[in-house]
Order: sequence, then C-alpha cells, then structure tokens
Amino acid sequence: MENYFELFSIEPDFNINIINLNAEYQQQVAKFHPDRFVTSSAKERALALQNTSLINTAFDTLKSPLNRANYLLELNGIDAFDEKYTQMDVKFLMNQIELRENLELIKISKDEVKLYDFIEKNDLNIKHNVDNIRLLFTNTKTFNKIKNLVRELKFYEHLNTHANQLMSEWL
Repeated sequence: MENYFELFSIEPDFNINIINLNAEYQQQVAKFHPDRFVTSSAKERALALQNTSLINTAFDTLKSPLNRANYLLELNGIDAFDEKYTQMDVKFLMNQIELRENLELIKISKDEVKLYDFIEKNDLNIKHNVDNIRLLFTNTKTFNKIKNLVRELKFYEHLNTHANQLMSEWL
C-alpha cells in the first residue's frame, strides 16, 4: 500500500501545501464516488467504499499538523505515543499542571473573558509548537525532539478542545 503522501502525489514532508492537498483529495474522492458505482458489482462497490474510507483517513491525517507530524514519525519507525515512553520535559509538565488548574478555575468561576483569553493564549501555544515542529522537520529531523513536541501539541489541542467546549456550553 502506498503511504498517505503518495496517495495524494505529495512529497512526504511536514510542510505541505494545503490547497494542493485539497485539490488532490477532491480528485481522489471523485474517482470512487458511490454514484459512479451504482451499476457495478457488490465487490466493486465495496472496494470503492474501502478506497473512499482510505482517502478520507489519509486526508484527515495530512491536513492536521498534529496527525501529519505523528504520521511522519510513524513512517520513520517512531511511535510518539508509545506508553513505555514516559519522559517529558519537567518545565512542560509543570506548565501542563498550571494550565489545567487555570482552566478548572475558569470553569468554576464561569468567567467568559478569562476563558476567551485562555483560548487565545493556548492557540499561541499551538502555533508556537507547530512552528517548532516545522523547523525541526525542515532543518534537523531530530526525531526525539519532534516526538516530544508532538506529545505536547496533543496536550495543547486537547486542552483547546476542552476550553472551546466550555465556551460553547456557556454561550
């Protein structure tokens, strides 16, 4: 099986052109659209459905910086989320605790302004982290550092999801 990058005729790299990815995705999905297989055999329809599922998974993986970075690590034999790997930067771990406590205090106080500020600051954390991942993939390919940044990015994105859910509940 070809990898997700090959599926969309894209070089395996963290820096991808999202517009080109979208265009390639549309072309691939069009090839296997169910309307094209209405008169086909059940086996051909099932194969088209499998291909569509693969295309959708590949697209979702490559359009997300977190998933793309993790996939690139996997292509290089590295599992960023290996449960046996528990080493994390102490400074980040302390920051993680502080951020969770801050979000919990905001939740208790139901302060929308503080929550909005929290989300903005966390968005900056995500952007900074993605920029660092991009630099490392581009310049050094230091996979252990990238692995740590990917783990951190997953935390920030999870925190962002939780904060945005709170905002949605309050509005």
